[in-house]
Amino acid sequence: MSKTKAKAPAEQAVKKESAMTGILKRLAKDKAAMFGLILLIVLILACICAPLLTPYEPTKMDSTAVFATPSFAHPLGCDRLGRDMLSRMLYGGRFSLGLGLLVSLIGMVLGIFFGAIFGYYGGKVDNISMRVMDIWQAIPSTLLAILISTALGSGFIQTVIALTVGGIPGSIRGTRAMVLKEREMDYLEAARAMNCSDFKIIFKHMVPNVLSPTIVGTTMHIGSTIMEAASLSYIGLGVQPPTPEWGAILADGKSYILSYPHLLVYPGIAIALTVLAFNLFGDGLRDALDPRLKD
Repeated sequence: MSKTKAKAPAEQAVKKESAMTGILKRLAKDKAAMFGLILLIVLILACICAPLLTPYEPTKMDSTAVFATPSFAHPLGCDRLGRDMLSRMLYGGRFSLGLGLLVSLIGMVLGIFFGAIFGYYGGKVDNISMRVMDIWQAIPSTLLAILISTALGSGFIQTVIALTVGGIPGSIRGTRAMVLKEREMDYLEAARAMNCSDFKIIFKHMVPNVLSPTIVGTTMHIGSTIMEAASLSYIGLGVQPPTPEWGAILADGKSYILSYPHLLVYPGIAIALTVLAFNLFGDGLRDALDPRLKD
């Protein structure tokens, strides 16, 4: 009897390991997903190692290098104040990537918490909460972010709050829809028969089963969040100069698009590549986690 019990955890561990191995193998076979992953790693490492890759501070001005074209001293040239563009791009990536990751992570955590509770209990709690979500989602997320940014002012934390508020309803609805399917499963009936508390049933048994698709959705949402953050900065409501952020760098150079197009080309390419990388990796991760694609 004891040998049988001892074998069970080992067999479960082997199954989990083999399932994870299968996911990684399918992900590795997806060339587009691997390209996105490698591109993300390069971008993130470049931003983290910014002090090692450039000798200039992103806010340091040099009157002798105003509108300097790309050269050995300034590989990406300089802006209207003589600030090194490579430094501003790398340090700006910290803010842009940080905004996308932090906003998406907060939205995912709040969506899982409230979506799981609303979906599990159902009834009046679920009906009232969904009507609130309907009203909330009726306001376009970009417009809501603009309104909140106008009220709170510009800055990194203010931008995080503005972008998070607009994305919460969608995250809650997504988790709730998956929980509604899970709550009638047999394993939950067994958990109730064992007198497990609602908290344990929700967060120990149900949430792990809906976590994978939630992570995929969050990964694909990061790219759109980065674009939305750049849009806020571009119109003067997000992260503002002299803080380097890709949207703010775009806004700073828009008046010189004809004379010095490199001031807009570099941040535009950075945003496009980052969004593309997250979308490619998110698509590949979704396919790898899809049980219908198992060998």
